[in-house]
Amino acid sequence: MSYLMEISDTVQKVADAIAAILKVEVEIIDNEHYRVGGTGSVKKLGPKQQWGYVNEHVIKTRQHFILTNPGSHQICQICELKNNCYCKAGIFCPIDYEGECIGIINLMGFDDQQQKTLIDNAERYMEFLMHMASLISGKVAEQKTVDKLQYTSRQLEVIVNTLQYGIIAVDKAGRITCFNNEAGRILGINPAEVTGQSAWELFPKFSFMEVLNTGKEILETAHVHFMGNRRKTLLCSTYPIICRGKIMGAVGTIRDYREAHRQAQRLTANDYMYTFDDIISASEAMKEIKEKAKRAAQGYSTILIEGESGTGKELFARAIHAESPFYKGPFVAINCSAIPDSLLESELFGYESGAFTGARAGGKPGKFELADGGTLFLDEIGELPLFLQAKLLRVLQDRVIEKLGGTSSRPINVRIIAATNRSLIKMVENGEFREDLYYRLSVIPITIPPLRERKEDIVLLLEHNLNKYANIMKKDIKGFAPDVFKLLAEYHWPGNVRELENTVEYAVSFTDGGWIRKENLPPRIREQFPAADSSRTTLQEKSLELERKTIEELLKKYGISVEGKDKVASELGISRATLYRKIKKLGLTN
Repeated sequence: MSYLMEISDTVQKVADAIAAILKVEVEIIDNEHYRVGGTGSVKKLGPKQQWGYVNEHVIKTRQHFILTNPGSHQICQICELKNNCYCKAGIFCPIDYEGECIGIINLMGFDDQQQKTLIDNAERYMEFLMHMASLISGKVAEQKTVDKLQYTSRQLEVIVNTLQYGIIAVDKAGRITCFNNEAGRILGINPAEVTGQSAWELFPKFSFMEVLNTGKEILETAHVHFMGNRRKTLLCSTYPIICRGKIMGAVGTIRDYREAHRQAQRLTANDYMYTFDDIISASEAMKEIKEKAKRAAQGYSTILIEGESGTGKELFARAIHAESPFYKGPFVAINCSAIPDSLLESELFGYESGAFTGARAGGKPGKFELADGGTLFLDEIGELPLFLQAKLLRVLQDRVIEKLGGTSSRPINVRIIAATNRSLIKMVENGEFREDLYYRLSVIPITIPPLRERKEDIVLLLEHNLNKYANIMKKDIKGFAPDVFKLLAEYHWPGNVRELENTVEYAVSFTDGGWIRKENLPPRIREQFPAADSSRTTLQEKSLELERKTIEELLKKYGISVEGKDKVASELGISRATLYRKIKKLGLTN
């Protein structure tokens, strides 16, 4: 649609006004030769101008034009109507907008009287048309400004209504001017019902009055909002709107405290998404366990993961969560042995405001509430005190929780995965763990074998972690020296995968490059090497040590280039290939 078509009503009114004042016919066309406005007999000519060579000339040159001899002017020579033109005289004035001709105002003379009037008053009429053209151009600019403002307003409306924050804006009198959909959802209010009302009366606890009086923003304050019998803790921030030094209004943001806490939980490092592909293993036993865990993940049953410390129980729990129906929800972990018994109940179930001395105003959600819709990982479940075991049992049976100090229960939808490095069945026999809770937790038991029972995984994990930490620390490490590799491969790893990874990280940290040797290992691992007692050193070991020192000294003397190694091999009376094998076997720089 052309610029003039967008203001066609205004264009027609201008045409009517010109015709009434000048007593001639008026035609206003756009730059595509469509009649946007016209008077008298011009209206009968239809919307599209058929012949317009003069108009085309004016549009291209953006110069006004006066035609006193239709059919005789050189512009008319190519016109099909040059000998039968319906116009006896014409004045043509371009309408410019932002450096472009967007149309023309034409004064038309169709009889002798109109012809005489136009010719006698051509210059005065042209000056008048230029003012009218400027008026139309201004109306176009005004319409464009209105269109832009409407677009910006609509754009802001869409943006505001797609934010995950509730937005409430007020003017300087405290009347609500904006109340987005999210604010309506959080507060349980229809936005259309509150626009224009006083925010102070509707939300007296919010900080609008203080911000409007002081001009200072107030961030992240907690307010309790009641929706009928339900209460909701909100996080609120309020910002002043200042224009030319004056406070013109304020904007408040609101969030549901529980939802905000859950989002923050998901963005922390504790919520990285792991899959079964992240579990490094080559042993058949682990392949079977991973396959069992994958199948278990598809359902909703509670899972109990057993295994020694450091075997990767939490990694399995996260992988199960990632492949479960709960994968879109949060993964919340809590270590039952890391929190004092006096605090563990409030951590698990949360508390209401005033539940105990020192309780936070507004209360606090527990891990069960934060994990709603996702997975709750209860690590070291064997350390859970007996009084809490009964409460956990009720949650597993009824799928409801009750906060400390609360008077009502609320349902939850949480997948429970528990883990322990103790034998729960023995704890049951000793009266340390409830039998009914044990069977509720171990609907699907998964036992992860220790690293010492899957030797093939040790080699794989050594190589994997060496590459990992060498890349992280940007070190050029070729590998483990043969004696070091043999020791690590045969070590019993009481701390399992965690101990192995920490050992490799330590070794890489204290290795400048080349091969990882005994002196680069943690002290507790170095102690596993045989003592350097010459009386117990075998003849073969002495021979290897002498051979290593001899080759090492010759490499320093001749260098490690191909030419240098040829000289070392020649001096030793062996081939270059044999020398290379000895260098690799003895863990020397290759």
